[in-house]
Amino acid sequence: MVRYAATHIESAKSARARGSYLRVSYKNTRETAQAINGWKLERAVSFLENVKEHREAVPMRRYAGSTGRTAQGKQFGVSKARWPVKSAEFLLSLLKNAEANADTKGLDTSNLIVKHIQVNQSPKQRRRTYRAHGRINPYMSNPSHIELILTEGEEVVQKAPQAIHREQGLHHLTSRQRGQRRKMIQGASA
Repeated sequence: MVRYAATHIESAKSARARGSYLRVSYKNTRETAQAINGWKLERAVSFLENVKEHREAVPMRRYAGSTGRTAQGKQFGVSKARWPVKSAEFLLSLLKNAEANADTKGLDTSNLIVKHIQVNQSPKQRRRTYRAHGRINPYMSNPSHIELILTEGEEVVQKAPQAIHREQGLHHLTSRQRGQRRKMIQGASA
């Protein structure tokens, strides 16, 4: 059993998936993963498929150097955005894997949320490129480790109206209000 970074998520209501040493750009994958973090599974899958077809863009927030601007970034409140197709493919395959794991566990796959997603750098893979005047420069790839956890969404319970709380005497009193009420009660009983 491998260790995941998120330890506080109960395993009975969650499904996990991870990929190690994946030949996909760390920076692009990190930005793509942060874009879908906290989303429902169906929305995350449709977003990644739209990224592959250039219908929606991934906002570039941390690793945004030399990134061009596009109007598709407006939905995230940024101007710099890209379409990292390879990152979207890798994350899509991991989401499908986690969904299959959830189905095997008997979880409700229509109510899954991306609770935790993390991208880490894995060791660089070294190659070399030949330059002018007989020099050689490194030609590295920056692969990634990706882990994600899907959980079932909690049922939303409506809050009771304020009038019911006041009738039952459940509203909060400050210490000054409690003191005034105590004085009124003692004054009435004397």
